[in-house]
Amino acid sequence: MEQAQARTHPILIAAGVAVLLFGLLGAAALAGILPVGISKQAEPALVAQNGATTAPAPKPGVAAAPCPTCGVIDSIQAVEVKGKTTGLGAVAGGVAGGLLGNQIGSGNTRTVLTVGGAAGGAFAGDAIEGHVKKHKVWRIAVRMEDGTVKTLSHNSQPPFAVGERVRVVNGTSLERA
Repeated sequence: MEQAQARTHPILIAAGVAVLLFGLLGAAALAGILPVGISKQAEPALVAQNGATTAPAPKPGVAAAPCPTCGVIDSIQAVEVKGKTTGLGAVAGGVAGGLLGNQIGSGNTRTVLTVGGAAGGAFAGDAIEGHVKKHKVWRIAVRMEDGTVKTLSHNSQPPFAVGERVRVVNGTSLERA
């Protein structure tokens, strides 16, 4: 008597491949590899604030003292920055993806899905960890008196407004001029 070999139903294989592809596409979108749509009602903090870009005119008869570190704020933008990953997300995602891939298929198909699941899970886990650890940084563009533009980053919302005259201190911080 010949015993029939147990075969995995094609629908289960298709479902496993679909889950794997969906996970890879989601991780790619989170990592910024795939473009994502932006609605017309963008978050106000992500839109540059426009305002005056020139320094106020000096009073007649009073000569303005030259200030090589002074300028006017051109724009202030809030930017989301991906957090640093530790590798724990990649390890956890790789293990989960490998286990999921191992549950699907048989023989060579199972091996391919296990390896693919581990690789996709590691990529997705790393992307998810970076997404979870993201934070907001404020980029301040200052048009210096010599015409150059310096961009500084702050971890908290700056107490300045667009068009305000400022002095760049040590190339890293601002103070009112």
